[in-house]
Amino acid sequence: MNSVEIRKSSIQGTGVFAQKNFLAGDVVLNIDDSHVVTDQMTLTNEDWEFNCDFLDNGKIIRMQEPERSINHSCEPSTYVKTIDGVRKVIAMKNISEGGEITYDYAINGENEGTFSCHCGSKQCRKIYNGNFFKLPKDRQREYLPFLDDWFRNKHRVEIERL
Repeated sequence: MNSVEIRKSSIQGTGVFAQKNFLAGDVVLNIDDSHVVTDQMTLTNEDWEFNCDFLDNGKIIRMQEPERSINHSCEPSTYVKTIDGVRKVIAMKNISEGGEITYDYAINGENEGTFSCHCGSKQCRKIYNGNFFKLPKDRQREYLPFLDDWFRNKHRVEIERL
């Protein structure tokens, strides 16, 4: 974790910040997927909303630091992709040392959660919606290269329509 640090964010609460420069395509960090939720009854409302990743085939992962502190942005700097069985946070564009690492939670998203967005980007949608297919069509097409393989396979028909 020496390439990133967690600190106060102007977006919300704490965020994850680059401790070095990253070029587009660089792996920023590997995600720890070892905390599989086997009993959904142990999850709190906060876990459901903020602390878990919901993956293919109903797999639920309790997120750990630092990935748990990555904030949403409507103009993200990273995306998540599974490579050789490991989910990785990858730079979408160059990230300067000290820059906040963000991703659009709707990429690979298939939930109906919403919240007011205060990311401050020029492209801010003001209301976040967790379903990829509820994004504006032009944004869906822009995000196609960043979709994880499991999401692509699961939603092949909808994606082909784009």
